[in-house]
Amino acid sequence: MRILNASLLFLLFISLSINSTTLFAQMPEPKWAKKVGAKKFPKSQQLFYVNDYGAVNDTVTINTKAIQAAVDAAAKNGGGIVAFRPGTYVTGSIFLKTNVHLRIDLGVLILGSQSFDDYPEIDTRIAGIEMKWPAALINMIGVKNVAITGKGVINARGKFCWDKYWNMRRKEYEPKGLRWVVDYDAKRVRTVLTQDATDVTIKDITIKNAGFWTVQLLYSTKITVDGIIIRNNEDGHGPSTDGIDVDSSSWVLIQNCDIDCNDDNFCLKAGRDADGLRVNRPTEYVVIRNSLARRGGGLVTLGSETSGGIRHVLAKDLVAIGTGNAFHVKSAVTRGGTVEDIHIQNITMDSVKNAIKFNMNWNPTYSYSKLPEGYDSTNAPAHWNKLLTTVTPEQGRPTFRNIHISNIHSKGALLAFSSTGLPTSYVSNIHFKNIDLTVNESGIINFSENWTFENVIIRPKDGKPFKVEKVRGIDLKKVSYK
Repeated sequence: MRILNASLLFLLFISLSINSTTLFAQMPEPKWAKKVGAKKFPKSQQLFYVNDYGAVNDTVTINTKAIQAAVDAAAKNGGGIVAFRPGTYVTGSIFLKTNVHLRIDLGVLILGSQSFDDYPEIDTRIAGIEMKWPAALINMIGVKNVAITGKGVINARGKFCWDKYWNMRRKEYEPKGLRWVVDYDAKRVRTVLTQDATDVTIKDITIKNAGFWTVQLLYSTKITVDGIIIRNNEDGHGPSTDGIDVDSSSWVLIQNCDIDCNDDNFCLKAGRDADGLRVNRPTEYVVIRNSLARRGGGLVTLGSETSGGIRHVLAKDLVAIGTGNAFHVKSAVTRGGTVEDIHIQNITMDSVKNAIKFNMNWNPTYSYSKLPEGYDSTNAPAHWNKLLTTVTPEQGRPTFRNIHISNIHSKGALLAFSSTGLPTSYVSNIHFKNIDLTVNESGIINFSENWTFENVIIRPKDGKPFKVEKVRGIDLKKVSYK
């Protein structure tokens, strides 16, 4: 049974959560918001069935070569639709090509191979660092005008990646003081990757059990992700199984999605530390709307990779149910970059951890790289040395500013606001309008400045106001406590 469309779930949820007299007033959108998304879609209707190129739907045969042959034939023809007869197909990495439309119809199940040998290493970027890493299950690299659509299912069967990660982290890396690098050394498999691509559409498919990030949009522009469903917890607790990561990409539209994962649900990134500052490519002009986040680290997360900057973002008409954080901006003192011109509108939350969180010193054991005694950096892998490269305090200082948050409603949150800036970089110019949060505690605000409040109501169960340290230009008398 197909899961209810996320936009319908949103309307149902707010109708149950909010009195009809307090429904969201429409806020103006930035003018650029109408320009996002793919502008082209593959035109050719000629069908290339993978079965005609040797694919077997027996749940066992590795069909990578046959599926790739169908893709190559469509590309040689100038474009076309690559499709599957109903059934279950096992495959490793597939590489789509310009003008090719991969269609996964209802009744088709794609199973990811559980052998790392079926995912060749490529030059890419992972968690902000350019390095060699296994290709994704489905790749769109250096292409234009491509699409993946259909009501079928991709099950990446990523538990083999999860098990590898936990074994490395718990048995070897953490005991040796190498927590900061295990995520990079484990080399887990993403499910869908766009890289250096233009005019890409990903629509309607269901993706399950990603080995690592589910959909990564890297160094790409004019992308539409519409109506996809992600279910990454069916086979257990998969670490780092982000939903959709927009990574130094632009003019992106994400809408009507329904995500249940085990890390950030909708996440925007722009490079890490010295390597991210070298690349210096922003994520910008992104719209996320009419979507639902279930389990996961954050409904909308900006960071922690902020080095190239994240700007011009509109996130609206969203629901978080049981999500770790609703709106989270995070970075570190080695990361640098500016997060600015962010618009968060019409968000409904139920049972989240933090409604709104800013953190410039996020997860130090992961964020800060230090070589333990007995290791020689001259013999270390290249990506270790990228992580160990010194960043000056001026380069590493992140900036969060000019963020507009309006029409936010929550019930069952632990904290309303948690804001941690730096003595040298205050969280600045944050504007709140029409906020009504029922929470256990109000939260804490420090190293923050120039916040404004209009019709802001906090309902803390403990009855206590915000804890405030090192703030300026913030008049909390304009916040109502009930």
